[in-house]
Amino acid sequence: MDVLKKMLFEKTHPVFQFLKYSMCGGVALAVDMIAFFLVAWLLFPALTDNDILVRIFNIQIESVPENVRTLNFCIGNAIAFMVSNLTAYILNVLFVFKAGKYSRLKEVGLFYLVSAISVGIGVGVGVVLIQGFGLSTTFSYIAKAVSTTLINYAARKFIIFHG
Repeated sequence: MDVLKKMLFEKTHPVFQFLKYSMCGGVALAVDMIAFFLVAWLLFPALTDNDILVRIFNIQIESVPENVRTLNFCIGNAIAFMVSNLTAYILNVLFVFKAGKYSRLKEVGLFYLVSAISVGIGVGVGVVLIQGFGLSTTFSYIAKAVSTTLINYAARKFIIFHG
């Protein structure tokens, strides 16, 4: 039991840290995906007939013009960001990084700032994929998720927390 507790809460060993970051990131990504796709389906229509989830779950969607879909893609990502980033912060502080490099308020502010920048870059990539290449919302979302993950890990490890 002590070994498991140490693996879960030890924040210094790089291999365990990266594995825990990946698992916490997976949970935050799941929260982000659920929030985004619910918003894109129910509140701000951004899904198309060729989106994977529309096909899998046989979802009835509202067809919208590309410019509206692009705007709704951005709105959906902003809403999902608020929920998933809070999830990520809590999990990272509990299991991955050592807090305390800055005051809690500054730490949370930096966490959201770094995440907002990385999500902004990712959403920009998604917009280009939708408008420039007509790709599905799902593919654009995946591209956003990959780019934000890479940026966030480096910034959180080296800028916000005690590595």
